[in-house]
Amino acid sequence: MTEYDVLLVWDDEAGKWYAQNDDIPIILEDTSLDTLIRRVKLAAPEILEMNGKLHVNIHLHFKMEAEAVVA
Repeated sequence: MTEYDVLLVWDDEAGKWYAQNDDIPIILEDTSLDTLIRRVKLAAPEILEMNGKLHVNIHLHFKMEAEAVVA
């Protein structure tokens, strides 16, 4: 099994979540966290296959990061 950590980052100014992993490579955005995770799960195997990497038995770990600006 191959494991990938996918970073989920909230951009408050843009009002969007971003998902990123350089090893797959993937970067997607969406306003809904649930929708974004579903999109990553669908796109990751396809991107890996297009890049000549096996995509059988991949495991995605989602890690969230948030930043807040306090005035």
